[in-house]
Amino acid sequence: MEKGDIIICVLSGDYGKPRPAVIVQSDLFNETHASITICPIITYLLEAPLFRLSLIPSKLTGLISESQIMIDKIITIKSEKIDRKIGKLSSNEMIKLDNALKLWLNLS
Repeated sequence: MEKGDIIICVLSGDYGKPRPAVIVQSDLFNETHASITICPIITYLLEAPLFRLSLIPSKLTGLISESQIMIDKIITIKSEKIDRKIGKLSSNEMIKLDNALKLWLNLS
């Protein structure tokens, strides 16, 4: 698994059903650490471009509906909660994701 991969995983709490998410953790730790940091992906669309990154369904992403990455819901899950990889973000989407994370976390 790599940063930018879109996966299906089971989340705890409010988002407990299997759902897509994007890996946002550095590749340095993805294979060796027992957990992985992700942003959930939802199909409920909000007009909030600073912390909801819109994705269009495509073969690359593996998504079947227009969706949004929830930048404001960064969470860490156990690696065993990952079911499978369904796609990945494009280079352009990765740049947008990195910029949104920097803004949300005040890392600029």
